[in-house]
Amino acid sequence: MYRSTGPAAQVLHVEEIDRPAPGPGEVLVRVHASGVNPTDFKARSGMVPRPIDGFQIPHQDGAGIIEAAGPGVDPGRVGQRVWLFMAAAGRRWGTAAEWTTVPDGHAVPLPDGASFELGASLGVPALTAHWALFADGPVKDKTVLVAGGAGAVGHFAIELAKRAGARVITTVSSAEKAALAEKAGADLVVNYRAAGAADKIHAFAPAVDRVIEVALGANLELDLAVSRPAATVVTYAAQSADPVLPVRACMSANVILRFMLLYGVPETELEQAAADVTAALAAGELTALPVHKYPLEHIAAAHDAAEAGVIGKIIVTP
Repeated sequence: MYRSTGPAAQVLHVEEIDRPAPGPGEVLVRVHASGVNPTDFKARSGMVPRPIDGFQIPHQDGAGIIEAAGPGVDPGRVGQRVWLFMAAAGRRWGTAAEWTTVPDGHAVPLPDGASFELGASLGVPALTAHWALFADGPVKDKTVLVAGGAGAVGHFAIELAKRAGARVITTVSSAEKAALAEKAGADLVVNYRAAGAADKIHAFAPAVDRVIEVALGANLELDLAVSRPAATVVTYAAQSADPVLPVRACMSANVILRFMLLYGVPETELEQAAADVTAALAAGELTALPVHKYPLEHIAAAHDAAEAGVIGKIIVTP
């Protein structure tokens, strides 16, 4: 937990506190795996400051087993394997603990064939990928460009887009990342640092219908070069410096820019996205990125690894 923001090694501490009790509409979950996302270390560092109610247990995502149901929750849920999302959104009980409480709808049944590590990898990345892909309608028979196909959001965006019947192009920056994107099922993988990236995309598809963008400032020139008129560029991440939009170039391309933050998506939409993600998981169409595990006592090292951009998924095991 942390009581103030700052560097991981300075503010994160492992402490014994009373087990939380599930309130009305909540479940108590014994956590088996806790996923680390950029939103977690940004909140802990103070980069994206959020109020701290005495203490904050970090991490939005996790997976485990329901141990108790609060008032208004079906007691039959006790014993169910679940994956969790947005556990710490406006709440002090994140998943970096042996126990957490979450709203009933944020504890989603985890199919028997899926590991706790994969379940803890979903949450923010998979729901972000889902909203970015489908907020502007179906993608069947459309061409989707996923920037950063080896990242967690990019990985699930590739797999969800392929499940929905899209042609998927993705950009990466290294051979190692290209291998991960190809394994996820991308139809074309392009190194955006190499010359002729736009030409390679045009050779595969005349134009792109939807762009899932991780770095708008760095990639917008390429996005505009390959997008068809009325294509949507959906950006879900902020960089350290805000981009300056080339207004005339955006006008000439006739694209639509959509900005999204998962915390502002309506609850009904989140729960529908979670149901869709679970269906894909049950069908075996969502796979794990390489996992790097850290015990809870090494949570500061886990945050440092995530901030350093380690390829794969950082999992803390309470």
